[in-house]
Amino acid sequence: MPPSTTPSSQTGSSQSPSSETATWVIVLCGGASRRMGGEDKTRARLGATTVLDRLLDTLPSCWDVVCVGEERPTTRAVTWRRESPPGGGPVAGIAAGLLALDSSVCVVVGGDMPFAATTLTLCYLTLQASPGDDGVLGIGPDGRTQPLLAAYRTAALRRAMPAVSRGARLMSLLDAMQLGEVPCEPESALDVDTPEALEHARHIVGA
Repeated sequence: MPPSTTPSSQTGSSQSPSSETATWVIVLCGGASRRMGGEDKTRARLGATTVLDRLLDTLPSCWDVVCVGEERPTTRAVTWRRESPPGGGPVAGIAAGLLALDSSVCVVVGGDMPFAATTLTLCYLTLQASPGDDGVLGIGPDGRTQPLLAAYRTAALRRAMPAVSRGARLMSLLDAMQLGEVPCEPESALDVDTPEALEHARHIVGA
């Protein structure tokens, strides 16, 4: 499936897994950003780039990316999909992303999590080493599970999808799954969904 943008250099990307761990990652970019005054949080400036591009450029280069949301130029080649209806919530976004991929394992992340790449890689590799698990989720320093900072077996994720994905509760996808966990640093779990979180992210990158 051809990407909708031209690829960029991967200079500065996080260390990639070996070629045997190539997979797809679903990046959700369709949130309403109400706590950001209605401005698209994934487009917010973060140093010399944007919140979304900071995430995309640090994901392993061997991962194919499907972004779910309003199509826009990105620094990395991605495939774009749109949830139905637009703004239908994260479960609808994941459902749209699943239609674009054919790998046995997929990674899922919020497009407003610019520092997630290291934990996502660890989730993926942990799942590969845990054949009895349907997924592996990042666990933040506060003990909260992060379903949008995770790796899943694609078949299990598809089975968990409700008949109507619009407005479905995200945590309900996990009810029937056998899940592992990996701890993550505060930066990895940071989602830029408030002006204060954006300022914190800019402080991290020295902007």
